[in-house]
Amino acid sequence: MSRIFVTGIGIISPLGNNLEENHNALKTGTCGISNLELFKSKYSDVFPVGEIKLDDQTLKETLIVDSKGITRTTLLALHSFQQALEDSGLSARDLQSSETALIGATTVGGICMTDELYCDANNLSQNSENLGSYDMASVFLYLQSRYKIGGVINTINTACSSSANSISYGARLIQQGYAKRAIVGGVDSLAKFTLNGFNSLMILSQELCKPFDKDRTGLNLGEAAAFLVLEKEEDVQNKKVYAELKGFANANDAFHPSSLSDAGDGPYLSMQNALINGNLTPADIDFINAHGTGTENNDLAESNAMLRLFGKHIAFASTKSNTGHTLGAAAAIEAVYCILNLQHQETYSNLRFKNPIPETGLLPVENYSKKTIKHVMSNSFGFGGNCSSLIFSSI
Repeated sequence: MSRIFVTGIGIISPLGNNLEENHNALKTGTCGISNLELFKSKYSDVFPVGEIKLDDQTLKETLIVDSKGITRTTLLALHSFQQALEDSGLSARDLQSSETALIGATTVGGICMTDELYCDANNLSQNSENLGSYDMASVFLYLQSRYKIGGVINTINTACSSSANSISYGARLIQQGYAKRAIVGGVDSLAKFTLNGFNSLMILSQELCKPFDKDRTGLNLGEAAAFLVLEKEEDVQNKKVYAELKGFANANDAFHPSSLSDAGDGPYLSMQNALINGNLTPADIDFINAHGTGTENNDLAESNAMLRLFGKHIAFASTKSNTGHTLGAAAAIEAVYCILNLQHQETYSNLRFKNPIPETGLLPVENYSKKTIKHVMSNSFGFGGNCSSLIFSSI
């Protein structure tokens, strides 16, 4: 079966507006989590968030968007999508080909306009301009329309593993002959809907999150977007290649709607099956970009799963300590960070870690360092037990 290579990257996150800015921030241990500034909420000064400090009007002007009803989620997606296309050198003809797929992921979508839609529903006799954007697929339908993408298009929402599954699905389309290339990734924006929703679950922290620490107090929400261009080895020719998508898998521990089993059965199976899919062993993995949300349940479950599969000496860290939890975008931006691990042969620090979880004693990477890395795993685990793992490898 054909090897799948990454030939283009686009990203915007609380750490920066492009790949270089994100890389520099990771190297220097920068934290992009701060107070909420761009929309009003009674929690603005209560819960820190990973906010991109570009307002919607600036994004619209930069991206030349004048359509009505375009949400912040779509603007962030467009920003990183354009970068990925330019980086990979895809032409208009390539995009319009029936062999070009677009597989996107989001959990927020147009829900970031809930307040506006509610206001319109009470004050307008005709449909609101925000109504069309409320569809979960609106983000990627806009990209398809703007670029006239001719192949398979799909939107995936499997909670926090969404963009890991978009990457896996795109790779499967290529391997099975349904696409020659796939543009894959995810996006989510900060919104009252998710801020209030996660607060109702009592898992938001009023402090900066500290994944895998004994005294962790919850997660910080964030926003971001990232896209990868995937192509078969035979079609790459003289293109720049960042990494190989070596393995991927999805599993479900079917334990609880919003938590994982303490033993980490779902995470264990997704990691184990990704290794099998990539024809690798646990000893081949040099580093893991952990899901690492900073919540009591997630970090314990993931730690137990890693301990079961890799033992006590696996190198791992969570970049959510830099960005916050960006939900449907998390796996996509963390896939980019894994590729940076490979490209620069380095690991990034798990910020604010002090004491290990007593039940496991696992120690994440605490400082930036150079390290020989051939294979890196990225974990993404979501509500409903949706557990996904990706493996990227150097060429």
